[in-house]
Amino acid sequence: MGIEDASMRNGRALSDQWADSVVVRPRTTEQHITVNKRLVLGFAISILTLIIVTAIAITLSVSFERCAAESSGALAANGSSNSKWKQSRDANISHRDSEDGQQPWRHLRLPATLRPRHYDLRLSVSMENFTFSGEVHIEFECVHSTKLIVLHTDRLEVDKVLVYSDSKKAGAMRIQRRFHYQPKQVFVIALHREMKPLRTYKINITFHAHIEHELLGFFRSSYVLNGERRFLAVTQFSPTHARKAFPCFDEPIYKATFRVSLKHESSYQSLSNMPVEASTSDEDGWVTNHFSRTPRMSTYYLAWAVCNFTYREAVTDNGVVIRLYARPDAIQSGSGDYALHITKRLLHFYQDYFKVKYSLPKLDLLAVPKHPYAAMENWGLSVFVEQKILLDPDVSSFSYQMELTMVVVHEICHQWFGDLVTPVWWEDVWLKEGFAHYFEYIGADFLFPKWNMVSFGCCYCFLLIRSNHSALIRMLANVMGQPLFQRGLNDYLMTHMYGNAARDDLWNKLSEAMQREGKDINITQVMDRWTLQMGYPVVTISKNDSLDNSVTISQEHFVYDTDAKIQNPELFNKSFQWQIPLTLAVGNSSHISTETIVWVSNKTETHRVGHMGSETWLLGNINQTSYFRVNYDLHNWRLLIQQLMTNPTIISVGNRAGLIDDVFNLARAGYLPQNVPLQMISYLSQETEFLPWHAASRALYQLDKLLDRTEDHSLFSDYVLRQVEPKYHKLGWPATSPEGSFMQAAYQTEELQREVMMLACSFGNKHCHRQAVSLISDWISSNKNRIPPNVRDIVYCTGVSLMDEDVWEFIWMKFHSSTAISEKKVLLEALTCSDNIFLLNRLLNLSLTSDLVPDQEVIDVIIHVGRNPLGRHLAWRYFREKWDILNSRYGEALFMNSKLISGVTEFLNTEAELNELKEFILTSGGESAPAFARAVEIVQANVKWHILFQQQFYRWLRKAPDG
Repeated sequence: MGIEDASMRNGRALSDQWADSVVVRPRTTEQHITVNKRLVLGFAISILTLIIVTAIAITLSVSFERCAAESSGALAANGSSNSKWKQSRDANISHRDSEDGQQPWRHLRLPATLRPRHYDLRLSVSMENFTFSGEVHIEFECVHSTKLIVLHTDRLEVDKVLVYSDSKKAGAMRIQRRFHYQPKQVFVIALHREMKPLRTYKINITFHAHIEHELLGFFRSSYVLNGERRFLAVTQFSPTHARKAFPCFDEPIYKATFRVSLKHESSYQSLSNMPVEASTSDEDGWVTNHFSRTPRMSTYYLAWAVCNFTYREAVTDNGVVIRLYARPDAIQSGSGDYALHITKRLLHFYQDYFKVKYSLPKLDLLAVPKHPYAAMENWGLSVFVEQKILLDPDVSSFSYQMELTMVVVHEICHQWFGDLVTPVWWEDVWLKEGFAHYFEYIGADFLFPKWNMVSFGCCYCFLLIRSNHSALIRMLANVMGQPLFQRGLNDYLMTHMYGNAARDDLWNKLSEAMQREGKDINITQVMDRWTLQMGYPVVTISKNDSLDNSVTISQEHFVYDTDAKIQNPELFNKSFQWQIPLTLAVGNSSHISTETIVWVSNKTETHRVGHMGSETWLLGNINQTSYFRVNYDLHNWRLLIQQLMTNPTIISVGNRAGLIDDVFNLARAGYLPQNVPLQMISYLSQETEFLPWHAASRALYQLDKLLDRTEDHSLFSDYVLRQVEPKYHKLGWPATSPEGSFMQAAYQTEELQREVMMLACSFGNKHCHRQAVSLISDWISSNKNRIPPNVRDIVYCTGVSLMDEDVWEFIWMKFHSSTAISEKKVLLEALTCSDNIFLLNRLLNLSLTSDLVPDQEVIDVIIHVGRNPLGRHLAWRYFREKWDILNSRYGEALFMNSKLISGVTEFLNTEAELNELKEFILTSGGESAPAFARAVEIVQANVKWHILFQQQFYRWLRKAPDG
């Protein structure tokens, strides 16, 4: 029986019909009525019946329990936060009570009548039967007179509710009714008398619930150690799942302090945001940990865990204790040491950069087997899925290390942007995520300067849609200059610490920093164009033949499917305009000028630049510091390609990568002829840097997925190989030492070598294939893996795709037996490379049903099978057949659900597949409709590309020179 059914049965809930009727009704004056005796008798019977029914209802639904009110010191609220709270809530709910029949539980947002100050939360956790019970005492302030307490609960069985006033009058306040309104996941308490403004009250609620298997709220997971299955329980409250673990005001604006106590079997340990300040043991073998009081924080950053992990520890210079908790075997092997080491350095880095100290006495990093996200930045207790924090240096590739590093850098940044200063509402979530993405590159560059991550970040502005706001922050930092940018961020953090902020708060602080230096740029006016309008622009720069040394600059909304502008004019509004800080340089075969900045505000503008001759080329968006694409007239593109062919180093590494990324995407969207990007990559044999090769490989893989099921695909793959093979043969494979082990090269050389090898093997180079098969065969025969960690994914995938079923079984066996998290990930993805449909189908089924495959990896398996041309339609069919299972598992974890939908559909490119997608959405779209709408847009663009450009593309390849 569900919670709702049980509560209805014991009279503690109300139906929607009753909820509709709960309104404060004005009294009516009595009227004198003359009736005959029969009517009087009927009326008397009706009154008697009503009295009896009312008495029964009151008996069933209202109980009065009186006890002494628990005293607790009131906390003075942060002044800035109070102001922000009032602005946010007044905008939402200032007159709601009168607007909707005084039923505030029907609104998306909670009413603005109450504000929590402090939670005292006590939980008893049973890992034996995966249940927990709790009692929460919430101290809150009444802001506006009301009889209603509306707060969030979901999947909780409420046992008892008491409300106390801060007045001297003893005993609990009388509760008229209480009920759960499931459509908005709220619990409503209707009091007999009003609460008064500026007074404080307390509510005590006891409850119980299950520790869920679903990865949200308070959920359970497990792992195997020495053949024994062990369990743990951990929380995931973002964005709206704290209500699954305790009754609360579950919105970011409702910051409060928390004191948590966790009772559990003594064989387990417990963690929370703050250190343990006291611990007590019971005779029955249970222990209770009492954690220190937190600073003011939002509910979704509260966290706790019950597990039997071990840990490694480090301490910063100013005494912050950092611990990494993980499975005992992972800790013993040192898999957490790398993350622990860089976390210590990152705390110092962020404190120095922001000029704001880390606020808590400790920071725990918790590695769990299953989690809906890569990580979650709970204040003082950050939770990571194991694959994103545990590193075995003997078997992990550099790319794996880099990915892990950026995840840790991202989460530690959130301790300031997110935990300390929290967005007012989810529409401004980029205020934390944008900065965390931006600092992935800044922080990684601090840790490892030789990685050149700041330049690397420029290429990812468009490759990762989710990071568009980090690209805007990078653009803004470049316009302001780093010193002013840092000063503005410090002002922002200091002003809003322990409170909430909206985008205008950030813009105002950055504008003030500019104005103090005499720079009158209205940051709000500039940035609102970028954050409130959809998408980003393409800037087209053309030489103006009618005016000497002048260029015409135009801007428009960049879209891949130009027909979408006609079909959806409200989405692709032609009036979209941005204020664009365009950096420009002019160059020739031997020289490039210093950059100048031009602010472009209109649809079309004319600007004078440096001296330009017939062989002078233009270059825009220097070092890719801004978030837009740049197009040129065809003559300028030819000059740039000629420059790359003759002397590429005149153009910076970042701009070479940016040119490649822009030219492929502009051609993909129909802004350029299809041969232009193909001509540009003919210079790659001269390219010695990793970033341009990386940009090219990403673009070529995307194009390959569009073409890999066409009859003439070999024309494309042969052309790519002609560009790649000279560099492949020059770089070769990782070198071996006299002892036979592989020697590690410098980072840039190693990554460039890996990128070129991957292209060579993927597009069919015979030497690369033979080398991969030889290494796999040696591993099988000797049972000793001599394959260099940095190229294992390439070798495994190539071997599985070329060799027989026995190799697939061998890799599957190694996946089962491996204990290294990074190695398991690479082995699992290699299994998706098979050209055997039966094995691919078997893998899909095993992934979904086996506990050996983490939830994150299940999604990756389905996506990787879909990237295999032989498995594309298989993965698409499997996705549709298993949608109900997949959606029930990942439906509320919107990031995972969106990743799955986009990953499975992004390379569908036939009319039949587009129609299947549309039909499937009609029957199964549900709450994932936005992700599906995006999928339709992409598949439509894929189909349109084939109709408009495929023949043109292959026609040029047939005539392309052999060189």
